[in-house]
Amino acid sequence: MKKYKPTTASRRHMTTVDYSSLSKVRPHKNLTVRLSSRGGRNSAGRITTRHQGGGNKKLYRLVDFNPAEGVAKVLTVEYDPYRTSFIALVQYENGKKAYFLAPSHIKVGDVMMVGGTAPAKPGNRLKLKDIPVGMQIFNVEIEPGKGGQIARSAGNYAELLAVSGKYADVKLPSGEVRRVPSEGMATIGSLSNQEWNLVQIGKAGRSRWLGIRPTVRGTAMNPVDHPYGGGEGAQPRGTKRPKSFTGKVTGGRKTRNRKKWSNKFIVKHRNK
Repeated sequence: MKKYKPTTASRRHMTTVDYSSLSKVRPHKNLTVRLSSRGGRNSAGRITTRHQGGGNKKLYRLVDFNPAEGVAKVLTVEYDPYRTSFIALVQYENGKKAYFLAPSHIKVGDVMMVGGTAPAKPGNRLKLKDIPVGMQIFNVEIEPGKGGQIARSAGNYAELLAVSGKYADVKLPSGEVRRVPSEGMATIGSLSNQEWNLVQIGKAGRSRWLGIRPTVRGTAMNPVDHPYGGGEGAQPRGTKRPKSFTGKVTGGRKTRNRKKWSNKFIVKHRNK
């Protein structure tokens, strides 16, 4: 982590991730695209996700979550503004380049292997049935061939608990144990940028740079704007259970559909 001298009140506790180990290059042009900023609005122009908008301009890197089989050499390790983990620009033996999620301790010049007879070592991507039980994995496929969907954020990893026939038991970062097809692919190891959760924003302006708009407390609003609003000074909640400004009950209420098709694949629910 990078700390700063307390030259101002906002600098006193501000911390950032140390990016000195990253490659000092611009992103690969053919693997970037500009996404339009929607500010949390849907196609009708209505805000469906609050507290989003503004922020610095950024390019989206086309990360390959379903890499082709082969041997790839790491050319650069880069920062990605759209995700918390770092990404690695790799080049296959046929000259094709792609962005992969970067595992921890990856360096320029390292080799990452996908499928086939790749050895079970960090950074290599294999089928779950070919990975030794007990290893840490990330970018895990729920459906074979669809691309990794589980454990993709900074410092995260899942754990392979067992492989039996067509299915493998995987312990997710939340503590949930889920059954996934053993033909699905996963990358061995944990993701880079483990210190990301220690970042202290430090000041309101830095949140705005990140595209995060202010959040107003419900109790500070008027009764017309929120169920918690109104009253003289600090008032109690005034409703039986916690709820959002639209009246939707939150806090302790289960939101998962009891009839969801994938419920049968959950071996153990996540820890409360």
